[in-house]
Amino acid sequence: MIQPYTTSVTVTADRDWLASRHGTDSTETITLDLGKFTKGAHYVDPSPGNIHGYVRSGVPVGCITASGLYGPYDPEATDGRAVFAGLVFAEAAFTPGTTKVPAALFWHGAVKVEKIPGGIDPSKIVASQAGAQIRFLGAVTA
Repeated sequence: MIQPYTTSVTVTADRDWLASRHGTDSTETITLDLGKFTKGAHYVDPSPGNIHGYVRSGVPVGCITASGLYGPYDPEATDGRAVFAGLVFAEAAFTPGTTKVPAALFWHGAVKVEKIPGGIDPSKIVASQAGAQIRFLGAVTA
């Protein structure tokens, strides 16, 4: 006899990078290319005590031109990720072996620059019609 069972996972979002609620009601659905992210800085691996890993909330991302998937924002990248698209809005859970992770994109609003996981230098962001509309608070200015 087969006996199905159901489990649920609750992840509490750590959004201390968020400076206001503006923009939180209009996130976009994106897919992350997990292979582009760095363990520890961008995501937490599944472990024996927690079968789900997750990409951290607040990680800056850009769209990879060839695939349409999103990877960590990198102003030096030549694959499309040099255009800052926004931040991962909520922790995006995944299971072992996953390579593509669905997530919500926070693309406009205000954020606290010093709280962004992995860090970001707003002075390196080039304005783009395809890019995010983010106001960075607490950024160091030259």
